Amino acid sequence: MIRAGVIGASGLAGGELIRLVAQHPALEPAFLGGAASVGMRMGELHPGLRIHPGLTVRHVTADIADRLDVVFLATPAPVSARCAALLADRVVVIDLSGAFRIRARRLHDRWYPEVERPEDLVDRFVYGVPELVGDQLREAALISLPGCYATAITLGLAPLVLGMGLRADRVLVDAKGGSSGGGLRLRAAGLHPLRSGAITPYAPNGHRHAAEVTDFLRRTRPGAVGSLTMSAYGVPTVRGLLASLYVFTDRAVDRRELERAYLRFYRGHPFVRARRHTETRIPVPDPQAVLGSNFCDVSAFVDEDGGHLVVLAALDNLVKGAAGQAVQAANRRFGLPEETGLTMQPVMPA
Repeated sequence: MIRAGVIGASGLAGGELIRLVAQHPALEPAFLGGAASVGMRMGELHPGLRIHPGLTVRHVTADIADRLDVVFLATPAPVSARCAALLADRVVVIDLSGAFRIRARRLHDRWYPEVERPEDLVDRFVYGVPELVGDQLREAALISLPGCYATAITLGLAPLVLGMGLRADRVLVDAKGGSSGGGLRLRAAGLHPLRSGAITPYAPNGHRHAAEVTDFLRRTRPGAVGSLTMSAYGVPTVRGLLASLYVFTDRAVDRRELERAYLRFYRGHPFVRARRHTETRIPVPDPQAVLGSNFCDVSAFVDEDGGHLVVLAALDNLVKGAAGQAVQAANRRFGLPEETGLTMQPVMPA
């Protein structure tokens, strides 16, 4: 068994990680780390997880690496930076935060000014989109997972800029996500009387997930992306997100070429479903059609009147956008079939 630790066990992503690790046939939940929740059991933190009653949350020290094979960091970015420095070179580290997503120093400092990270670790972290960097994950000791919106955007753009070789001169992203994306931090705007029924433009003029996509794609294929800007809105759901991408490219593409490109690019990748928009009784991609699963549904269209492409990508932000993708990356890292422990189908309606 692969001994796994989850640090940040009391949070939403931490709870989802515990759930997935506990049902995984090759992972053993061997350590829970935290601060304010030290001494608490899983069932106390997450009422749905009445499992492993002897496992309680403990303080994080360097020696935990001696009894673990992999550590998942479901912690705020400043905490992840400190934990990575403590555990690097002693155990495989998979970080769900934004501490190491952006390599460019200037860009990182703009979007994560509160995160002081060891610069000697920055270039060692693999930006962990399993569908795009799978071979790199096999030997990686340090893995930085993309953010939930960034996962949807990157998977939506990759067939265009990495598969077809197009240049995305300009990308406009309209992203809408549920309340779980904000975690458990208490804010007045998140209270039920204000959140219920609302569409909240909390980041109308830029979002740090767009910066990490730009950073990754420009490193992967220089010149692939010109400008990429994003507006983010909170919607009255708990899980799920939809990213709508409006992509202006350097050449015209017809509908059939576009559909074939997406099907070809994601052939052999079980968790990205390239779909026709009208193939089901509800238009897809739709977040409710992926909830509880590790799938990302993607559709692409040609807007001839607007002179651009439209790409839609939907996923569950706590699974494919966080914990599920973390387990998927761990499967790759430890030589397991990619789907191991992640074969759950979506729950709908939810």
